[in-house]
Amino acid sequence: MNTPPALPPLAEGDRELFWPPLPFAEWQATAETLHMWMQVVGKVRLALTPWINHSWHVTLYLSARGLTTSPIPHGFDSFEIRFDFISHELRVLKSDGGVRVLPLRPQTVANFYHEVMEALNELALPVSINLTPNEIAEPIPFDQDETHRAYDAVHANRFWRVLLQSDRVLTKFRSRFCGKCSPVHFFWGSFDLAVTRFSGRAAPPHPGGIPHLPDAVTREAYAQEVSSVGFWPGSAASPTPIYYSYAYPEPAGFAAAKVQPAEASYYAPLREFTLPYDAVRTAPSPDDALLAFAQSVYDAASTLGRWDRDALEEATLRPPAELP
Repeated sequence: MNTPPALPPLAEGDRELFWPPLPFAEWQATAETLHMWMQVVGKVRLALTPWINHSWHVTLYLSARGLTTSPIPHGFDSFEIRFDFISHELRVLKSDGGVRVLPLRPQTVANFYHEVMEALNELALPVSINLTPNEIAEPIPFDQDETHRAYDAVHANRFWRVLLQSDRVLTKFRSRFCGKCSPVHFFWGSFDLAVTRFSGRAAPPHPGGIPHLPDAVTREAYAQEVSSVGFWPGSAASPTPIYYSYAYPEPAGFAAAKVQPAEASYYAPLREFTLPYDAVRTAPSPDDALLAFAQSVYDAASTLGRWDRDALEEATLRPPAELP
């Protein structure tokens, strides 16, 4: 069978490059501004893309230079918006060859919003979006937000590099499962990278209650039993960047499950297991630490939840021994 080449051991000199430190306090202002910028771009995709189950149509995806919307339809045309965290540019690329490039720099959310809308109009890609940010407690409409205005290029690049490695490892974790599973994708509302596995069974209605997100959206997202794992960079109220994993609905005994690595623990207020990002980045093998966390929490969720694991494991569906 064709398999990707094994990674060499991580040299200490490379750790800061591939798994950089990302203490939230050092880049809080940039993170909060970038969150709002990504919501503006994400809502453009939301406004123009057909609905896909569990809101998979709204997400952003990792690229070799940042994050991208992937192609967005606009009549017979298509366009893509890319955050480039190497050149620190926002690029709008249209299928007729049109391009607009906006520098990522310290500026207000209001200014960013107006620049993006102007670029789209210049490319004959008019769109109207809901101006209220989602999933935050005290939202400021994008066109009125003069508060968030920071952009530190070094930390924005670090954030992307953390996402890039997390995406790589979580994609490997995703490959072990042959049931219904989301892509590894970035949710701009909650500002996190996630991948979600599904049991194939219906779930009880979710209680909702997420700030500035319609309960109907939340209930559709959790209409089926799930086990999810992802990365979240932290917030002012909870400044530790973490990997998290949860099950919905949470099966009996889940909170008491033994998971790996030792630094992982159950966080009762959010009903999820968490693992500090620093415990992964400083581990002898960050890949092994993250995979152990993802796998052990899934094992607990799927076993206690009585998923039909035999039908969902990778062993039931394998690629051919030789690929073309």
